[in-house]
Amino acid sequence: MTKTEKPKEKWLNRNVAAMGLTSLLGDAGHEMVTAVLPFFLILIGAGPGALGLIEGFSDGASSFVKSFAGYLSDKMKKRKPLMNVGYFLTGIFTPLIAAASSWLQVLGLRMTAWLGRGARGPPRDALLADSVSPNVTGKAFGFHRTMDTLGAIIGPALALFLLTFLDYQQIIAISIIPGIAAFFVVLLVVREVQKVKPQKNIDPNKETAAVKEKGFINSLRTLPRSFKLFLVGVGVFGLGNFANSLFTLRAHDVLVPIVGSFEASAIAVGLYTLLNVAYAAFSFPIGALSDRVGRRRILAAGYFISAIACLITAFLVADFLILVPLFLLAGAFSAITDTIEGTAAADLLPSESRGTGFGVLQTVNGIGDFASSAVVGALWAFISPMVAFSYAAVLSAAGGCILLYLTRGNHPLK
Repeated sequence: MTKTEKPKEKWLNRNVAAMGLTSLLGDAGHEMVTAVLPFFLILIGAGPGALGLIEGFSDGASSFVKSFAGYLSDKMKKRKPLMNVGYFLTGIFTPLIAAASSWLQVLGLRMTAWLGRGARGPPRDALLADSVSPNVTGKAFGFHRTMDTLGAIIGPALALFLLTFLDYQQIIAISIIPGIAAFFVVLLVVREVQKVKPQKNIDPNKETAAVKEKGFINSLRTLPRSFKLFLVGVGVFGLGNFANSLFTLRAHDVLVPIVGSFEASAIAVGLYTLLNVAYAAFSFPIGALSDRVGRRRILAAGYFISAIACLITAFLVADFLILVPLFLLAGAFSAITDTIEGTAAADLLPSESRGTGFGVLQTVNGIGDFASSAVVGALWAFISPMVAFSYAAVLSAAGGCILLYLTRGNHPLK
């Protein structure tokens, strides 16, 4: 190495690798369930309206605890205890759905499992951001999303394979194995990070706000203004960003008249797996690219791609020349939005209030998920799928426009 060369940043350390493995296992578990959940609901007499409510209320329950969980991890100066509780709840209550005999029971179990997701998410993302240098945050978050999505590929793929000789209840019950394994990786391998790292793109005279002894409400008020502006665009997009399981159910519905119910279910699970393959393939390159060119335009592009995917879904037909590109687009925009939203938040938040900030971000997303999944499901059930997915397309595009407008000029996201 010459004197003018800088050493490469080490981003794939113990914590990044362990949290990636944890997310792979955790997602493999609950995505096995997500892949077959629409068809399990049909089996017990429920339809798209119930699925929208289950997804929406589950995300709402998750959102209920996210902000406070993040704040509590800042206050405690420890991330792992809440991560341990969260992964345990999700790993136990998701497979219990197999014992449900009504959609209301599914709702209660799913909501409890998603409370665990809410408790673990903000502390995990804060610990991930604190475990690496700001110059390689995009790579760390991109790697994490890739590992997370590899789990989301493995889960539906396992479900698709197991459909040949197991029923829906048995597949759901088996999800306990990867779910509990994820809990033990966090418990035994992940380490706390005490050192507060310097942040790039933050003016300490204007933006930094430490939690210290401040109460929960005041810690929310003193989050950086640039972060709050960023949240507006994220929130509007979130109001149209429904659960991906509704893409699966829409594909199933258009395929049933052509191939029958069982084959339509298998093809829909396969398409959902394809979505997650695209998600995994895009996550790391997008995160690495954002380290070099900035987050703003990449994130807005993800919102606009979402609008296109929703419009295609609104007028979907049973043609693989349309179905396959649709699920690839859905995977691409999911990778962009999930990776870049977290990475951008890490840029905008000081380390001492990262838990609170990530909690607010995930709460905003959760409220959007609740509203979007419930509204899209209701519009689909009571009016038509064209109206439901067109609604989502309009809000996705609006979120992109608002993000570009509010983060223009000297905003840290560039």
